[in-house]
Amino acid sequence: MAKVSVSIGSNIERERHITACLEALAATFDNLAVSRVFESVPVGFIDGRNFYNLVAVFDSDWSVGELQAWCKRIESEHGRRPGTPKFSPRTLDIDLLTVGDLCGEHDGVTLPRDEILHHAFVLLPLAELLPDTLHPEVGRTYAELWTEFEAGDQRLWPVEFVWRS
Repeated sequence: MAKVSVSIGSNIERERHITACLEALAATFDNLAVSRVFESVPVGFIDGRNFYNLVAVFDSDWSVGELQAWCKRIESEHGRRPGTPKFSPRTLDIDLLTVGDLCGEHDGVTLPRDEILHHAFVLLPLAELLPDTLHPEVGRTYAELWTEFEAGDQRLWPVEFVWRS
């Protein structure tokens, strides 16, 4: 059984899609824990609608490929279509961040996800949820990485978001 972390984001009907994603995670995986939800200003997007972002952690014995397929299926069920431009609005974005301590490419997915070290909307919720957990490649805790992170123009703030499974 591995501890899996995923980032979840939406900037179209944010509350509805994030709630549905959390319900799907809770119905499928054990020991689900979620960070606070943060609103963030999109960087590089044509449509400037703000995102809601959070991180979820759960236990799973699925392969990386099975986890990735599940994430893409849930995205698709919420209107996300493959091939849409990279910086376009999205109903739901679910990205595998870590699967246990796996490093490198597994089933076509590179782990840990590079965005952990580069995006405040990923690192801050991860640091709050798993402050003492070591990043599998750099060997530093997520809390340490957040303390040293240079956010620059990556603005985000916590929002009221109530979800109960």
